[in-house]
Amino acid sequence: MTQPRLIPLPEFFDNPERALAKPSPDGTMISWLAPLDGLLNVWVRPIGGGEAVPVTRDTDRGVMGYSWTRDSRHILYSKDQGGDENHHVMMMDVPGDGTARDLTPFDGVRASIVSVPRATPEQIIISTNRRERSVFDVERLDLQTGDLALVAENPGNIIGWVADRHGQVLGAYAQTPAGDYELLVRGREADAFRVLAEFSNEDGGQPYGFDADGGVLWVGSARGSDRARLVAIDVATGEETVLDEDAVADLGAPIVSDRDRTLLGAAYLRDRLVVHTFDERFARDFETVRAIADGDPHITGTDADERLWTIAFDSDRDPGATYLFDRGTGEHEFLFRPRPWLSPDDLAPMRPVPVTSRDGLTMYCYLTVPRGVAATGLPMVLYVHGGPWSRDAWGYDGVAQFLANRGYAVLQVNYRGSTGFGKHFMHAAEREFAGKMHDDLIDAVDWAVAEGIADPARVGIYGGSYGGYATLVGVTFTPDRFRAAVSFVGPSNLVTLIRSFPAYWRPFLQSTWYRFVGDPEVEAEREDMWRRSPLSRVDAIVTPLMVIQGANDPRVTQQESDQIVEALRGRGVDVEYIVADDEGHGFAKPANRMRAYRAMEQFFARHLGGRAEAGDPRAGTA
Repeated sequence: MTQPRLIPLPEFFDNPERALAKPSPDGTMISWLAPLDGLLNVWVRPIGGGEAVPVTRDTDRGVMGYSWTRDSRHILYSKDQGGDENHHVMMMDVPGDGTARDLTPFDGVRASIVSVPRATPEQIIISTNRRERSVFDVERLDLQTGDLALVAENPGNIIGWVADRHGQVLGAYAQTPAGDYELLVRGREADAFRVLAEFSNEDGGQPYGFDADGGVLWVGSARGSDRARLVAIDVATGEETVLDEDAVADLGAPIVSDRDRTLLGAAYLRDRLVVHTFDERFARDFETVRAIADGDPHITGTDADERLWTIAFDSDRDPGATYLFDRGTGEHEFLFRPRPWLSPDDLAPMRPVPVTSRDGLTMYCYLTVPRGVAATGLPMVLYVHGGPWSRDAWGYDGVAQFLANRGYAVLQVNYRGSTGFGKHFMHAAEREFAGKMHDDLIDAVDWAVAEGIADPARVGIYGGSYGGYATLVGVTFTPDRFRAAVSFVGPSNLVTLIRSFPAYWRPFLQSTWYRFVGDPEVEAEREDMWRRSPLSRVDAIVTPLMVIQGANDPRVTQQESDQIVEALRGRGVDVEYIVADDEGHGFAKPANRMRAYRAMEQFFARHLGGRAEAGDPRAGTA
């Protein structure tokens, strides 16, 4: 067997050539993200072909996502400063002179778009915490004048707002003092909200939107089931009707026509994407789309008539191949591959594998094994997802492919607390940080060793956010299991972590961090949190450790990395520490990503023996 070429780091971690295509609402133009002077910006061209021109001209961190205004005259996007997550809503004319309008020019304020209603193309609905930093009010923004009008003031318990098809904010999602949830509705914006339905924390009750006449609210509910199902709640009576459910996975989201609010389908994520369809035409068109390319199709944009779809295919070895699909003719046009320099023949297949925890839970994991080598006795990296209320999924993962290309088996584990696998699996993680959640990771490593895939003497661990915490837990609670460890924005002390959360996280804490981890202001819980903190066991660290941090991170502040690095250096232990002064909770700038992954590549090569690009004489060459 022959190993594939050693793929240069930029091919994995530099900006894509193009990404996130969308047709304009009027169907005359198509847009996408592409680099401009090294940073992602929005470009447009006529739908039938022609020269593409840049619309946005961001020179700081680039544009990560965007939307069209309903009149096809503007592009909306969000921008923060250095990763501080205090996003402003920005607008650019199409075509324009390259000058961005800051629609929410308020220092220290976080703004986000709630709705871009079809019925009011000159206005959008946003939420901001400009009145009180800990809560988000909902406001109506005039795109031409920039004027803001308060729609509803947040009394302190509302964590989400829901607008109807007419752009009226008639629904809200609230948290109770006990950490449970309420759905709130009202008949008009002038009315007070009333409680429509109550849900226990485990049952969710996430609202997805109103039907066409506003008489039904579509909700994700696990009431009466272990899995979140799609239900309809009658706004007048509160009666709940189950519309759809999956035998394996929680509801991902309903698929709803923006044109007439018809319920088209429901998406679920098992090992792969599963779509249940309710509309005959949608079902036929989606099956046609599935046959276009390998991978799981995702509709990234549509015009106002819903005739044109842009489709991106999520595939483990062919990331993001994107097409324009005409539902009227059934024809499709290839648009781009985001990373055309990556050959599927050089990338490694990602395989779903079930692993049973020591207490009997089935964990849905993913294994990526290097191409061109026998899957026996390999160095392995346990790659832990963040959140922890998130999940790994099948598809292209640049980090997993990078590590596999360097010769490592890569194991990704949906440990208890990961989302999408039912409420029992989710809530089995309560008060199990550094406990059973970590046992799950060790059980998965033991599985890979027992299968003969991993060399137990050459197992590394890497992760970001919660994954960074899991990395630090790995080298403090199980110091003999890992040969090398890399923590990216990983919390080291659960007490200081929760105390440092941004003010606008406070309404969410009762149902999340306080429930799953503890309240640092309660002495007994604070003591337990300290016992579950890697910093409390820093003297146990013998594993070579690298720590990576963004200086402006508002979620996991630099203090979390500083304090464990300082404790280790105080013992005379060498620890590699990388801090990016212009980044937050994740590295947006390609140069910073390259710096971090270059260092990680060399670090793992020294300690686990994988391949590395030339440049460090200490790196392994296996």
